[in-house]
Amino acid sequence: MNEKTQWYIGAPNGVILCVDRLHAGQPAGRLYHSYQEQAAPFEDAQQMVLLMEALYDELRFPHPSTNERSFTEVKKEVRQNTERKKVMSDDALLSKHGDIGTFIVRVQHRQNSSWQGRITWMEEDKTIYFRSVWEMIKLIESAVDTVSEQEDEEGAGQDWFPQE
Repeated sequence: MNEKTQWYIGAPNGVILCVDRLHAGQPAGRLYHSYQEQAAPFEDAQQMVLLMEALYDELRFPHPSTNERSFTEVKKEVRQNTERKKVMSDDALLSKHGDIGTFIVRVQHRQNSSWQGRITWMEEDKTIYFRSVWEMIKLIESAVDTVSEQEDEEGAGQDWFPQE
């Protein structure tokens, strides 16, 4: 059996994405992180990304390299510099699983108005680096599509990553 060598959180902002179903062709499910025990549900990729971005802003990690822009004047709220306490261990996080896919996301940088980091597909114990939010979403959708195809055709499907 596989040793699951890539199953780790490794950063204060690491999240577990549990994809339970496809909703209008997009992944829907639950998001977990160390700072709250209950799951944050999401119905599509946009909601998932907004939940993650809010967490990163609250943690102030990774620090964004660009400021938010708007067509209207936005009053910035001044945040207290309070440190969040972890309420969930890494082992507890890693025990969470989605019905059709589970992903460990570690965003390392928020540069060029996007994210860079790595994502691990837990069911396959495969990790790949992504260069943008869009690329991360496409990797998740590709993995979930692969699982859906395998369920539809019993064993048929394609690899998430090209073989090296």
